Amino acid sequence: MEHFDVVIIGAGASGLFCAAQAGYRGRKVLVLDHANKAGKKILMSGGGRCNFTNLDAAPKHFLSENPHFCISALKRYTSYDFVELVDRHGLEYVEKAPGQYFCEHSAKDLLNILLTECEWSGSEIRLDTKINTIDQLEKGFKLATSGGQIQCESLVLATGGLSIPTLGASGFGYQIAEQFDLKVLPRRASLVPITIQPSMKEKLSTLSGISLDIEATANGVTFKEPMLFTHRGISGPAILQISNFWQPGDELQLNLLPDMDPDAHFKALRQDKPKRALETELNSLLPKRFVEVMKQDVPWMTKPMAELSNDNLAELIQYLTHFDVQPNGTEGYRTAEVTLGGVDTNEVSSKTFECNNVKGLYLIGEVLDVTGWLGGYNFQFAWSSGFAAGQFV
Repeated sequence: MEHFDVVIIGAGASGLFCAAQAGYRGRKVLVLDHANKAGKKILMSGGGRCNFTNLDAAPKHFLSENPHFCISALKRYTSYDFVELVDRHGLEYVEKAPGQYFCEHSAKDLLNILLTECEWSGSEIRLDTKINTIDQLEKGFKLATSGGQIQCESLVLATGGLSIPTLGASGFGYQIAEQFDLKVLPRRASLVPITIQPSMKEKLSTLSGISLDIEATANGVTFKEPMLFTHRGISGPAILQISNFWQPGDELQLNLLPDMDPDAHFKALRQDKPKRALETELNSLLPKRFVEVMKQDVPWMTKPMAELSNDNLAELIQYLTHFDVQPNGTEGYRTAEVTLGGVDTNEVSSKTFECNNVKGLYLIGEVLDVTGWLGGYNFQFAWSSGFAAGQFV
C-alpha cells in the first residue's frame, strides 16, 4: 500500500495546476490519469496553440446554476497571475483578440510549463493507470488501481467533462460524485458546432469553408463574431458561443449584416443608384458563393434597384437578418470544447473546493457545473479552481 497526502485524478489543466500548488506547500502529491499522455486537451485546444486565459475573466462570462460560485476563485487567482507565471517561464504568446492570449508557437510550450511546475514542486504523475474502486476510510481514501493500492488524505477530482471522448474524456468523475451522493446536474455538449436539416445541408453544401461576420441570437443572448459554414452545418466563434445558450427547438436568429441598418442602406441605394443590380450590391457585402445560393430564394436579385418594391426589400432584409439555417442539433461531445452542467456547485465550498459532506474530497475544473464562454475562460477557471484547492488539500 502506497501512501500520499494528496491524490489528484486527472492530468489535465486543473489537475496539474492543483498538483503544483499542493506540492509547493510540502504535500506529497500523486496525479493519476488513464490516458497515455498528460494534458491532451491542452495540446489540441485553440488549433494546437491553446487560448490559455482571458484578461476579462469575470463571473459574467460563466454559466452555472449558482452564478456566484466562481467569484471567489477568480478573484484569488486572476488571469494576470497566470500570465505572470508563464512570463517567468519565458512563454511566447500572442493576443489574438482583446484579452485572449494564445501560445505563439505551440500548446506544448504551455504544457511543458505545467509539467515543469509539477516536477519542481515534487509532484508525481502516473499515466496509463486505471482506477478500479475508491473507498472512503475513517480518515482519507483508499484507491484500488491497475498499479496497486494507494491511500491518501485528500482526493481531488479533476476529471474534466464528457467532451472529445477520443482524447480520453469519460463520465468517470460524475460516477465518483454519485458514489459519494453528490448531486450531478444535467449535462450537454457545449461550445459546439450546430448541425442543420438534411435538405438545408444539401442546399448549402457549396459553402463549406466560407466564413462571414454575423450576429447570432438565442434566448435573448447575442454574439457578434465570425460564422463558418461546414460540411455538417455551421461553426465558428459565433456559433460555438451561442451553443451555450441555444438548444434544439429554440429559435436561432442569424443576422448576416450586423454592421449596418439594411433597411436604410437598400432604400438609399435604390434612390442613389437605381441602375445598380441588387446582385452586384450583395456581392460587395457577402461572399459571392453565398450570393449564388441566395438566388434560389431571391430570384429577383438580378433586377436593378429601381425595379424593387418595398415588399421586395422587406423580404430581402428579413432573409438576411433572420437567415433561417434550419438548425437540427449539435455535433455533440465528439467535437464539443466543454461540457455544460456537472456536479452541483452547492455541494462544494467556493473557497476550498472541498465537498461539504465528504471530508477530504475536492472537485475542480470542468467536472463542476461551471462553464465559460469561448475565449480562454474555461482554462482560467481551471487555473483558479486548481490554485484554490491547492491551498487546502
